[in-house]
Amino acid sequence: MPREIKDEVAKILRSPVARADRVYGGYAPSATFRLKLANGKRAFFKASYPAPKGSGVRWFMDHEAQNYRTLERFIRPWAPRFYGSFGRDGWHVLLLEDLGPRSVPPWTPAKARKAARSYARFHRKTRGKRLPRSLSRTGYMEYARFWRTLGKTGEIARTASLAGRRAAEAEEWLAVGYPVLVAHERVLEKARPPFALLHFDTRSDNVRIHGDRLRIFDWPFASAGPAEFDVVAFCQAVAAEGGPPAERVLSWYEEVLRLRPEMIDASLAGISGYFADRGWRPPIEGLPRVRRWQRDQLKECLRWAARRFDLPEPRWLDAVTG
Repeated sequence: MPREIKDEVAKILRSPVARADRVYGGYAPSATFRLKLANGKRAFFKASYPAPKGSGVRWFMDHEAQNYRTLERFIRPWAPRFYGSFGRDGWHVLLLEDLGPRSVPPWTPAKARKAARSYARFHRKTRGKRLPRSLSRTGYMEYARFWRTLGKTGEIARTASLAGRRAAEAEEWLAVGYPVLVAHERVLEKARPPFALLHFDTRSDNVRIHGDRLRIFDWPFASAGPAEFDVVAFCQAVAAEGGPPAERVLSWYEEVLRLRPEMIDASLAGISGYFADRGWRPPIEGLPRVRRWQRDQLKECLRWAARRFDLPEPRWLDAVTG
């Protein structure tokens, strides 16, 4: 770590760093540390740095810092406290409240229920409220056309190819499921208020569980849209990591905040289309674990979609590997 960066951190936090413990677990190679300061307090350090030439890594630190500033009254107390940020010599640094060590996985039923109910309280706080104009209102709509695009380009065969020797079986299932999934994903384009503040990336490496509260960090993609989109993405991610079934997590969420069934359907179709489009693509330079995780989520989404939309069981997914 350059001396200039350390000095600026000490200036903002009003104390030198006595100890820095590296934090692992995310999918981007950011520099992340839990800091213990000389004055006994703690903080979390997150930074981007000049990426190597040809890297597929994209940094959003400046946008994230801006979101912590402008959304503070909406995201507290779910988000960590924001202590400050700065840029220097190609580095962009965020300093945040230290939320402690990883809480999940494993996802136990108790943890998943606490997280789901707290997530519902987060969305309930902003649903139907006036949100900052700076937030995108169309981010979720990008997920309304992945299946259609795969069909028009013929690249849906690439999705089937993930099943290897069972690709023909996958193509047959996708032929049956395709019109159903397209019909549901189109509904995202017709989504109407009430909208809520969306985190848009709520998964285990971006959360901690403190008592009955879900603490959420990594806010560069915050936007406005149907709460159902955030919820479906979260539920399938919990299940994909070996937690309770997505439907169970969803039911715990709806103990606090009821959702619109048609928007749940639309979100599930749209998100599964995104993973169907991404799962077969080449590895991203600098992000070697992303594709495997996307394939894991594709499998969970399609199994959930089959149950929810009364489609045949997609047994071919057993052949899709990391």
